[in-house]
Amino acid sequence: MKRSIVPVASMLAIQVMISMSVLSLGVMMPVVAHDLAIDAKLVGVFTAIIYGVATVAALAAAGPIVRLGAVRVCQGALLMGAAGLALNSLALVSATVGAVLFIGVAQGPINPASAHILAQRVPREYFGMVFSVKQTGTPLGFALAGLLFPALIQWVGWRGGSLVAAAMLLLAAILVEPLRPRLDVITVESRAKGHIWRSVGFVLRHRQLRVLGCSAFVYVIAQHTFTFYLVTYLYEHCGLSIARAGFLLFLSQIVGAAVRLVSGGMGDRMPRMKLLGWTGIGITAGSTATGLIGAGTPLWLIALIVMAYGSVVISWNGTSQAEFAHLSPPGEAAAIAAVQTALAFSGAVFGPPIFAAIASAVSYRAAFFAVAVCVLLSAIWQLAEARRA
Repeated sequence: MKRSIVPVASMLAIQVMISMSVLSLGVMMPVVAHDLAIDAKLVGVFTAIIYGVATVAALAAAGPIVRLGAVRVCQGALLMGAAGLALNSLALVSATVGAVLFIGVAQGPINPASAHILAQRVPREYFGMVFSVKQTGTPLGFALAGLLFPALIQWVGWRGGSLVAAAMLLLAAILVEPLRPRLDVITVESRAKGHIWRSVGFVLRHRQLRVLGCSAFVYVIAQHTFTFYLVTYLYEHCGLSIARAGFLLFLSQIVGAAVRLVSGGMGDRMPRMKLLGWTGIGITAGSTATGLIGAGTPLWLIALIVMAYGSVVISWNGTSQAEFAHLSPPGEAAAIAAVQTALAFSGAVFGPPIFAAIASAVSYRAAFFAVAVCVLLSAIWQLAEARRA
């Protein structure tokens, strides 16, 4: 396990930076929308664009990862994220749309690249914990965004905040370069097995992977409607300040990151499908409770609900990725992870805009309840499959 420390730490750091850039607009959207004279609910459309582009980028990354090396691909992703954040600072609607596209390209390759590196260096009996450690980069990055961007908005404005974040991603791309010769070991076997469409067919034909992939699609809808809409929801619907809402987002991500580690450890000791099913039951309860929050809800209760929901809706990703890696044929972890990533990101494409449409046409409460129903059905499916297996 000692040889896993550097790969896990480097992939974790890269995940933090990319996730921070992905959530940047979600946190800054109230002030960005005011300055650009657009509706703050467009954050759902922007999120869909990010993950639509990321879905394509994830599938396209499988080949370059085995040809060029996973770290080199991650460096390219960091540079794309930096370019997107810098573009956003121009304070033009067209520039913000362009920034979303760049950030989507940055998001796509990270999970397949990480799987390619970790699957070659980590014993399978530790996949749950190691992949969960790496995946804590997502809530930590989101937490960093929730803490950093409200502060930057007050100090240098949202345009300056975008430039500061862009500089952070650029620095990360430079700092990871010394690790590249050590981690980018490309084998002839991995080159031969990198055909992405063969991996797509493998996942769709494999009963357990098919259930896991469909469930990841649904769980991501819950995760991203919570994460990307929380600040706007608490600001518009509950009357909280952006700084206070951002701090609650930060707390939820930290709690979720801690629970993700616990979930990863549990996944190495019990059937992961069963664990993911019961996680879905918790997500259902959390989404329902969040939908019941109103303007008169005490702050302590809002904080309690947000942290409880965050603890489950953020905790499942590493467990799901570990099971995908565990069921992958030898040498194909990157390609199978790319398919899992594409399926999960597809949920982020369709979920937030539909959530926004329901929230606009009916109410936020109805939108959160709709998410709860979808997750409940998926959770029951996974529990049934776990029992069958």
